[in-house]
Amino acid sequence: MQAVTVSMQLAAAEEVRRTEKGMSWLATTAGVAPFIGLFGTVWGIIDAFSGLGTSGSASLRAVAPGIAEALVTTAAGLFAAIPALIAYNYFLQDIRDLAQRLDTFALEFAAQIEKTFT
Repeated sequence: MQAVTVSMQLAAAEEVRRTEKGMSWLATTAGVAPFIGLFGTVWGIIDAFSGLGTSGSASLRAVAPGIAEALVTTAAGLFAAIPALIAYNYFLQDIRDLAQRLDTFALEFAAQIEKTFT
């Protein structure tokens, strides 16, 4: 009886592990993408100040390209991070539910076997 219970629990754990396989990619994307966007923002601001120094005057024409790049990279970082974080949280909850259901099934099945054959 103990062997059946252990085998079912091992099978359930393997299924949960297989299901969690792509979760680290979502977590990494959600964590890193804002920093990549921030790096692009800093790069764009540096470019804007460089344009200011090159033109010799403080005009919108001198800083606009750098500011535009900064805004685009910030938006791109958020555009990648927010959906990744939402998907991560959604799938994580589903995986936890699956793990709980598999564990419950394994215990109920073992109890049925024990009841039937003893």
